[in-house]
Amino acid sequence: MATEQELQSLFNNLDRDQDGKVSINELFLSPGLSAIILAETGVSSPQELLAMHGDKGGSITFEELKQVVEKAGNLN
Repeated sequence: MATEQELQSLFNNLDRDQDGKVSINELFLSPGLSAIILAETGVSSPQELLAMHGDKGGSITFEELKQVVEKAGNLN
């Protein structure tokens, strides 16, 4: 389980280009961080996360990610 601050920090570390979104490429560049995100969201792969919860461009914003983690019951 993560706090919103921990989730924001994780998101910021994944968002390497600082555009406010995490892309599939950014998820694959940080496999350890991606594994934490996948565990917190309850999905099995970065592709599944983005396909189910991201935008049409293949990215996910912090707010979208936060909603997924909340739905999975993993946000304190």
